[in-house]
Amino acid sequence: MALVETILAGIGLALDMAWETWWALVLGFTITGAVEEFTTEEGMTKYLGDDGWREVGLGTAFGAATSSCSFSAVATAKTLYKKGASPVSSLAAFQFAATDLVVELGLVMWILLGWQFVAADFFGGLIAVGVLVVVFRRVPQAWWDEAYEHVLALEESTCALCGMTAEPADDDTVETTHDGESVYFCCAGCQSAWANKNDADLDADDGPEMLSTEGWKRVSANAVREWDMLWEDIALGFLIAGLIGAFVPRAWWATLFGTGDGFLFVLTSAVIAVVIGVVTFICSVGNVPFALILWSNGIAFGSVLTFIFADLIIPPIVNAYRRYYGSRMAAVLFLSMAAAAIVAGVTVHYVFDFLQLIPAQGQAGGTAPEGYTLVGNLLATPVFLLQVTTAYGTDTVGDAVLTVIGVLGTVYWKLERTYGVLASASKTLATALATVIEALVTVAGAVGSAVATAQEAVNDEEETDDFAPRSVDTTTSSEGGED
Repeated sequence: MALVETILAGIGLALDMAWETWWALVLGFTITGAVEEFTTEEGMTKYLGDDGWREVGLGTAFGAATSSCSFSAVATAKTLYKKGASPVSSLAAFQFAATDLVVELGLVMWILLGWQFVAADFFGGLIAVGVLVVVFRRVPQAWWDEAYEHVLALEESTCALCGMTAEPADDDTVETTHDGESVYFCCAGCQSAWANKNDADLDADDGPEMLSTEGWKRVSANAVREWDMLWEDIALGFLIAGLIGAFVPRAWWATLFGTGDGFLFVLTSAVIAVVIGVVTFICSVGNVPFALILWSNGIAFGSVLTFIFADLIIPPIVNAYRRYYGSRMAAVLFLSMAAAAIVAGVTVHYVFDFLQLIPAQGQAGGTAPEGYTLVGNLLATPVFLLQVTTAYGTDTVGDAVLTVIGVLGTVYWKLERTYGVLASASKTLATALATVIEALVTVAGAVGSAVATAQEAVNDEEETDDFAPRSVDTTTSSEGGED
């Protein structure tokens, strides 16, 4: 019973965090969809060809304004690099910022952790980008040339919209036909966004694209695509954080992280944060709920950022590095990003400690007025539903709703039938068990009666022997008389 209660408590904690951040996710994905609609990869590549600090700054800005999906960021960075962007502007600045400096990540951090963590994320992100730039500039040019040749020689089906791998044999891959050729997408969201882009046929008289109805329809499709790519990571992040918060005692975390405020404690905490970030397999926004659990249980302030920054070195993404750039460059990316996350986390910790901006251990949460969550969610939910309807169409959404209802009905029927079968089987088993018990009682009674009867017979026989007259032997007496 205690186990069930703990599981329910963990699920309740996960749902509470999801409720608190719902409006921020909708707003963040909408902003991302708008930026992606009104900017192009070609336009960005034009400004990212060199490896100077200007290009690094532009790459960081472009990345912060795009998708928060780590996989999408990695794929887009690969495309920019392939089209001529320098490694430091694409694989360092853009790729990192597109994952860890995006709007929706900041909004969720502000709600769950507080404004200090948002400021730390921005400051620490710039430090991490700087570390990556310094490291990348010291990588031998021959290694970069080899990585570039590997990208050019890469033969695999990719999503026509975001550039992620979309192998035809994968279950998640969506295939469509355009101009007589097969086009593949990593998910239905990308297919919908791509279709909206290709169906748009705006005249010059329609005015600026940013003010056009068709443009905002494509913004909706882009936002839904973000949900399609990220909802599993986000849901998993909430669930894992909730269950860990409910199951793992604070004493265990104290043993793991230790205590103190010295450099060794801060550094060790950052290294542990990287390891946890890698093994959790969660990326981007989905990391924030888990970061809240770590912060609430004793991890150092800067290590919270280290944990979040480690989302670019989880095993699936490192495998993508290997496919794109080869094993050697994948190792370079892994080690350099791990080092950047640790350096950024430790630096942020001491800078914010000096500025007295670190909140009390475990203290978290934004500073918005009470009741803002309800108002924000009431405003965000219709926007989300409108975006889904715009992206997929009313017929598709209606069919999906009916399908969900049908699935739920089938599950309910199966559960009810299973319960009925189990109840019937339990009743039959109980009846059989009662019959067996009754038979055993009857047998035991019969055996007991037989034993009692036998015992009475033995007792009666003994009593008869005790009271029977005994015969006197006179032979000896007679013989003695004759003598």
